[in-house]
Amino acid sequence: MQQDISVIILTFNEEKHIARCIKSILPFTHKIFIIDSGSTDKTVEIAERLGAIVQYNPWVNYAQQFNFGIENNPHKTKWLMRMDSDEYIMPELSEEISSKLAGLDDQISGIYVKRRVMFFNKWIRHGAYYPIWLLRIWRNGRGVCEETWMDEHIKITEGITQNFSHDIVDHNLNNLTWWTQKHNLYAIREVIDLLNMKYDFRDFESVEPKLLGSQEQRKRYLKMKYASLPLFTRPFMYFIYRYFFRLGFLDGTKGLVWHFLQGFWYRFLVDAKIYEVYQRVGKDKNAIVDFFQKEYNKNLRS
Repeated sequence: MQQDISVIILTFNEEKHIARCIKSILPFTHKIFIIDSGSTDKTVEIAERLGAIVQYNPWVNYAQQFNFGIENNPHKTKWLMRMDSDEYIMPELSEEISSKLAGLDDQISGIYVKRRVMFFNKWIRHGAYYPIWLLRIWRNGRGVCEETWMDEHIKITEGITQNFSHDIVDHNLNNLTWWTQKHNLYAIREVIDLLNMKYDFRDFESVEPKLLGSQEQRKRYLKMKYASLPLFTRPFMYFIYRYFFRLGFLDGTKGLVWHFLQGFWYRFLVDAKIYEVYQRVGKDKNAIVDFFQKEYNKNLRS
């Protein structure tokens, strides 16, 4: 059953994923708005063939690109949904959206869904990686993407939220070389976010950190605590917590690769990049801001 909801997707060279993503959405809406940042493959052709409206916008960061999508969405629907192009919706969640969305009370402004991550075609169930609850559906006019460089969340401006029971699947089909290159770019954005937590050099409205709040509030609280730990010590602590205390080892060999690369290597790389910044410009706030503006921003294309 079609619902009064439009889905916003950001793309850049996603011909491997975009058809799968769009086809999983079509059972409950044909109103799909894609913001493309200059794809050179068949992404735009495939998306338009499946009925999506595509608009070009040059890339700055994820939050600005997504907020552009919210502000310029041609579909004036009651609800909005955020999807990544390498994600797809499980049929059970599609049915849940179809059957429940129209009947929700007006005070409900946002809906959380569960995300499952696939790596090497394996579902990563352990290491505190499932379920990950994400606010992906919200009433039009009541939500905005916070202006962070990494781990940006949809911030609800009024009302309450509700959980749906089923899953979005994050299943990227690219190889490990692509994955490591992508995370190298992510690491630059993570550096900006962690140093901003320490030096407070960017002014934006963000999710309130709260240990006992929603998942994104708790994640933001824990990230701020993580940012206060010593460089190069915290990646070891995080990996040990995730792999042993949160049973990541139960995910097998593929899980070992995932938890080590995403839970240790990536975070060690972030710390090395922060160390590099300190070595080059010191720890003065103004010097760090100037460094990002001159050196890092040109590498943030993803």
